[in-house]
Amino acid sequence: MSELRDLYQEVILDHNRRPRNFGPLEGANRTAQGHNPLCGDRLALHLQVEDDRIADVRFEGSGCAISKASASMMTDAVKGRTTAEADALFRTFHAMVTAAPGTLPDIEALGKLAVFAGVAEFPARVKCASLAWHTLEAALHNPGAVASTEDETEHDA
Repeated sequence: MSELRDLYQEVILDHNRRPRNFGPLEGANRTAQGHNPLCGDRLALHLQVEDDRIADVRFEGSGCAISKASASMMTDAVKGRTTAEADALFRTFHAMVTAAPGTLPDIEALGKLAVFAGVAEFPARVKCASLAWHTLEAALHNPGAVASTEDETEHDA
């Protein structure tokens, strides 16, 4: 498990320093905001969905290293997938980060995202890791919504 922890730290730091798919997305047809009020993480997610497939996805915002790295890796993972595949990946990811500590991740289903398995050992960090994913769900199913880690999707007033 220490090898996974070392890999986790390396990958998180790399994606935090050099986030992939960071910045605005011209022509986005689905967007949502995400907020983690406990630690102040905020992000905006922009998607271009064509024929029920995520053709492109980008994010903007600020937050802790785990939040930013999770958003970066999530955008890589869902680009090119159907919305149903993205939903399934969200459920698998969420099950992993909320599993009992020491539970082995489904590496076949998660690929590189499995490095977040260690988050389960730190319950306060689960919300950091899952913020981008909840925001993705909001963008796909309730565009324009604000996803909060403190409750289900909130609607802008």
